[in-house]
Amino acid sequence: MENTTNKNVYEIEGVGQVQIADEVVAVIAGLAATEVEGVSKMYGNITNEIVSKLGMKNLSKGVKVQINGDEVEVVLKLVLAYGVNISKISAEVQERVKNAIETMTGLTVSEVNIRIAGIQMD
Repeated sequence: MENTTNKNVYEIEGVGQVQIADEVVAVIAGLAATEVEGVSKMYGNITNEIVSKLGMKNLSKGVKVQINGDEVEVVLKLVLAYGVNISKISAEVQERVKNAIETMTGLTVSEVNIRIAGIQMD
């Protein structure tokens, strides 16, 4: 999936502007998703364990972000662990991603769509 390198500008009245790159929102979404137990990795073989070696930017793999004004739409491609309840894990990922983006950026998340790209067999 690809992310644009757009920077969204927000005015803070009387203070100035804040610019948030789409890539930043994608990284927030990827990190929040991989913190959910049952998510093996993002599509593209990125796991929390190897993030420190590869860098945070790689967490945006498997994430597509579309920002329109102050609303965000997110699509996540996930690989889940074998035997997990897909509906339960997906709902938890959606909630965590929504909360993380809204808390950290002040943007409103209108959609978090999940695509199950695979099952990790251990």
